[in-house]
Amino acid sequence: MLGYALRRVLSAIPIVLITITVCFFILRLAPGGPFDGERALPPDQLRNLRAYYHLDEPLVMQFFRYVGGVLTGDFGPSMVMKDFSVSRLIGIGLPFTLMLGFTAFIVGTVAGLLAGAIAAVNQNKWPDYLLVLVVLLPIIIPNFLMANIVQIVFGVYLRWFPVGGYQPGAWLNLVLPVCILAMPHGARVARLTRGSMIEVLGTNYIRTARSKGLGARLILARHAIKPALVPVVSYLGPGLSYLLTGSIVVEQVFALPGIGKYFITAALNRDYGLVLGTTILYVFIILALNLIVDIVYAWLDPKVRYR
Repeated sequence: MLGYALRRVLSAIPIVLITITVCFFILRLAPGGPFDGERALPPDQLRNLRAYYHLDEPLVMQFFRYVGGVLTGDFGPSMVMKDFSVSRLIGIGLPFTLMLGFTAFIVGTVAGLLAGAIAAVNQNKWPDYLLVLVVLLPIIIPNFLMANIVQIVFGVYLRWFPVGGYQPGAWLNLVLPVCILAMPHGARVARLTRGSMIEVLGTNYIRTARSKGLGARLILARHAIKPALVPVVSYLGPGLSYLLTGSIVVEQVFALPGIGKYFITAALNRDYGLVLGTTILYVFIILALNLIVDIVYAWLDPKVRYR
């Protein structure tokens, strides 16, 4: 297992390099720049800024300079937010984004597993039909639209929860954002769990357990849940990465102090360093999550063998 994990880590290195290369050249070759505004800067000031950020060097030299800095953990300075480095901005916003994403992940996964198992046990009955109807809504309605709906209903009219903003310890401000992030994730987990559980409950060894007089709860707990989780676990890695990247929009809608605020500001102002640093961070998170999921997959399914 250790050898397999090491091979996966080594195979991820080209993916990271390709991502850095593609993002770097797309940003630099696109029209415009971080110092282009409604009022043009004086030529001398613009020349000094380009020299300070090494933008006057050949593009290939800029690329190798940036890659060398990334290898040493230096993502460079922010070109828009003065006196802030990219690493510092990521360090400020990342903890909140991780807290929001992992909370939504836990809530959505638990709710999806329970709903999917209940629907599978009650196949072709009213709980099953109700689940199929309910899980479609958060999947077909975009996050930003659902966020606006719950803000109007629960924040403006009912006044149960704050519409936006966050202060340390104000957990009520997180209820609506967490629910918005958790709903589509929980709906996908519920659909996967339902389909996998129905398939497992129809296998021969489950029929044998029933014929021996085992109760439904014991069959589910001892024989059905573990194999039914295999496709769900395969989705959890990409699902968590989707929550962490999808939180960018939710953070912007609810005015939350996560990394999404900095990323959108950087993208609108062509802040090369912050956009690249955030992209590389998400690539590392996605690769790490996929590695964890593959290892858990091997534990759940004994037929999967890594050599």
